[in-house]
Order: sequence, then C-alpha cells, then structure tokens
Amino acid sequence: MTYTVTLIPGDGIGPDVTTAARRVIDATGVDIDWQVEEAGTDVMDKYGTPLPDRVIESIRKNKVALKGPITTPIGTGFRSVNVALRAALDLYVNLRPAKYYPGVRSRYQDVNLVVVRENTEDLYAGIEFEEGQPQTEELIGILDRMSNKTIRPDSGISIKPISISGTKRIVEFAFDYAERNDRHKVSAVTKANIMKYTDGLFLHTARTVAERHPEIEFQEVLVDNMCMQLVQKPEEYDVLVLPNLYGDIVSDLCAGLVGGLGVAPGANIGTNASLFEPVHGSAPKYAGQNKANPTATILSGILMLRHLGEEDAANRLESALAEVIKQNVNVTYDLKPDRTGGVGTSQMADAIIAVMQR
Repeated sequence: MTYTVTLIPGDGIGPDVTTAARRVIDATGVDIDWQVEEAGTDVMDKYGTPLPDRVIESIRKNKVALKGPITTPIGTGFRSVNVALRAALDLYVNLRPAKYYPGVRSRYQDVNLVVVRENTEDLYAGIEFEEGQPQTEELIGILDRMSNKTIRPDSGISIKPISISGTKRIVEFAFDYAERNDRHKVSAVTKANIMKYTDGLFLHTARTVAERHPEIEFQEVLVDNMCMQLVQKPEEYDVLVLPNLYGDIVSDLCAGLVGGLGVAPGANIGTNASLFEPVHGSAPKYAGQNKANPTATILSGILMLRHLGEEDAANRLESALAEVIKQNVNVTYDLKPDRTGGVGTSQMADAIIAVMQR
C-alpha cells in the first residue's frame, strides 16, 4: 500500500532533520509518496505568509503530515504557524510521549510518560486584547462592572475558554489511548482549586468521562503539585491529560526528564487529519550545518507510522534508533556525554539505516 503524506520541511534546522527522518522512514520499506510543501519564515517573500493556503489544503487532502520546526517570533510578528495549523485543521490532540532511551544524558532512567494536551482552547485560543486599544478599554469597563473587581487600565487581556465538548473529547482520547497501548492510569492535571469555572469545568468533565472507563485508574492532580511529583517520582505516572497551556509547560518538563527537547516527539491529531512534528524549535543559527539532532523528528515519524497502522516498521525503526543512541558513537554532539564530537545529522541517519539493514 502507498501512503501519500504531506512533508513540511519548515525553516532553520527543519530541512536537515526532516530529510534525515524521511530517509530512515523510507528505509523501513513502507511505501510513502511524500508531497513536499513550503512553510515558514523562508517563504514569507514568496507567498506573503509563513503558512500558504496550499499547505493546509494538502494536509486536508492527504490526512497525514510530517512537519519540521518553524520559527515563531516572540512577542511580535505573525502568529505561530503551529497554532494556526491546529486551529485550521481542528487538531485537538497534542500527543507528546516522554520515554527514556539508554545512552541519553539524563538524571532519570525509569520514565515512560505520555502527555495528552488539549490543543484548541484555553489561553492558546489566541483571544487577546492589546493594552491601550479602545476595545480593550471597553472590555475592562465591562469586566469591572460584571465582576466587581478592578482591572488596571494599562492591562492587556487574554481570554481563557474551556468547554465541556472540548474537554470531553480530549479526555476520551486519553482514556482510549491508555486502553489501546496497555497503559493503566490517567491523571487529569488542572488548577481547579483557583480557576473554578474553567479548570473546574475541565476536571468535572474529566470525572464524568473517567466513570465510563473503570478499568483505568483515574487521578486528579493540581498542576503545581504535578510538576513537583514529576521531578520526585516520575515513574509513578503514566498518561497525563491537561488543558492547553499546562500541557505545553508540563510536556517540556517531561522532555527534560528524559534528556531534553532533542528527544521529544509530538503528534497533533484531529478527526480528519493528523500532523507529526518534533517539540523543539527551529534553531536558526544551526540551519544547514548538518549538526542538529534528528531524534525528535524521527520519533515523530515513528508515531506517524503507528498512526498509519505500520506497527512492524515503527518497532524496527525505534529499535534501530535506540541501538544507535545506546552505542553513543554515531550520534550528534548533543547526545554525547560531554557535548563534544559526534557526527552530523545525515551520518546519524546513515547509522540508523545500517542497523535496520543488518
């Protein structure tokens, strides 16, 4: 069977790591017709936007995409391409596994967590009002009257929507994922003791979903306590389900437990399309240097293969990647104990392919 997959190299180190991932995925023998689409800062002059309409149309048509990192300006400029893609395609699940592989520098070894992050609501919905604008002043006046609380007039405002329907589907996904993948516990992570009408709604909805899955243990954890618990005893946790902002933060914490963002894959899943991408950024200063660690993108490709039902290929590729990391010879500099030496991005891909072809 041939799969048609949209490939978005991205910018910065994106082309380097996606090329490596494409090569090792092709080496599994799975027949993929890659449809390459341009996006990111490098195509702004060409298209007038970092996210041309044709990219979204390609993903809608093919249903599956593998994407490299794309630069997002901090505090100014265009909105995140990642956020825009999730909104346009209703990719409501952000799946971020955090698994330790022997050979990776880490303070922890016994870590195998999965973060299930709601992807479309919460503060990341992008409903914001800029300080000093007439609409913001009007909104502040309305909120002052409705809440009997005073908001400083020089404030910017962000709106935090959390819905029953949005929460229900993300928590259902978390429990379904646990059942399909022999996981035994789902932890709902919120700050419901303070934000009673948003996080509280998320937690209440999660409880109702949990009642339909009695074979899976359900746990409620406050997000600040969750961060402490993960640092102290991460081995006690399994699947975490969180609203958008907490999910972003906690997934980075989990990545730190297993060696950092260089080994952190991600999947964005919706009803009609799925997009797979590394969690790390685009690191523009390393663009084109054949230096970047391709592990997170390759692991994202492994998630994609499993999504396509190609379990054998996914297992073979993961085993080969794990062996190369464990040998710690043909790996990029950041995977070395002293962060010196190492091989290039393409050479690490060569080593993974050689293991699969033995």
